Amino acid sequence: MKTPIEELAEEISASFEAKDRAREEALALTRVVVRRSGAAIRSVHRGEIDKARDLICQAGEALAEILDLLKEHPDVRYSGLVDGAEQEYAEARIVFSIIAEARMPAPGEVGVEMTGYVAGLGDAVGELRRHILDLIRQGRPEEGEVHLEAMEEIYHLLISFDYPDAVTKGMRRKGDVARSLLDRTRGDLTNAIGQKRLEVQLREIEERIYRPP
Repeated sequence: MKTPIEELAEEISASFEAKDRAREEALALTRVVVRRSGAAIRSVHRGEIDKARDLICQAGEALAEILDLLKEHPDVRYSGLVDGAEQEYAEARIVFSIIAEARMPAPGEVGVEMTGYVAGLGDAVGELRRHILDLIRQGRPEEGEVHLEAMEEIYHLLISFDYPDAVTKGMRRKGDVARSLLDRTRGDLTNAIGQKRLEVQLREIEERIYRPP
């Protein structure tokens, strides 16, 4: 017959065992979320929209599984274990929506904690810059203007709140980074559009000069 202290030890051990098992399973799934989200963003840049949508769905399913695993363990859920996965997933959803659907998804639609959504917004600015640079290289700089506007909207949103970092988890720093990226991208895009217009004007002049009488 077990003593009361032995029964107590077994109860404590069983509780910790369940928590540790849930944590390990959730940790493995966070890697799946991060990988699928990153792959989705790369697919968006390559124009593989259907593939990107499928990858985002897979990442969302893995994230939902994490939250289900940890619903009985809120201390693990809010220990920071899930933060990176939520941030990467939010970034992928935001980048996909802006580039593929020309819209900004709401936090409720993305389905992550607000700090994860805001962090995803901040990181999406860098991906929008990358997309604009791709358009410039493809000779389509004018198509980048709408994405520059999205970058501006995100930047102004990030700097519109004045709360401690303990609450926003680095939103001020992401706003600073977004401003730097925005300024550089605006200059790159302005130069590219101006260069393309100049090239068009020069071709028109050449056509008029060499047009047979």
